[in-house]
Amino acid sequence: MEIAECGAGDIEALERCMPSHSADGSHAARFARQRAGESTYLIPWLEGRPVGHAEIRWTGCAAPEVRSAQPGCPEINGLFVWPAPLRSQGIGTALVHTAEQLARERGIDVTGLGVGEGNPRAAALYARLGYLPTVTYLDRWTHLGPGGVRQERADPCVFLVKDL
Repeated sequence: MEIAECGAGDIEALERCMPSHSADGSHAARFARQRAGESTYLIPWLEGRPVGHAEIRWTGCAAPEVRSAQPGCPEINGLFVWPAPLRSQGIGTALVHTAEQLARERGIDVTGLGVGEGNPRAAALYARLGYLPTVTYLDRWTHLGPGGVRQERADPCVFLVKDL
């Protein structure tokens, strides 16, 4: 497996292998933030195809509760491994480690990420990687439902932080 920054030519492969259903977290939107210098969009490749993604947002988490509690803390966002049988094979861990290394290279000594309260598997991974809970918040996002209708979501989450 190789982890690389997303390139313009990768968007089509990402949509084909892992179609975007989020209105504002699409592959194209993540790549646009990377091009603007706001984030780095990481893609793990296995046998020539993308098998997940993670975005480290240098601007931090969008939630005001998190921004207040953890000002200046970059957020590892949208961590995802697909297809499901590839989960628990070290891909998510490798994505987190790559994001942490990028932060260190920028002279940043802390990273954070959010985990949904209903996702104990991810929470266990982040705890094993040394992330500690700091603040609860609502992760607000929009996805495209049936017929392409925009639907708003607000998921209870915990923001976790790790000193690097």
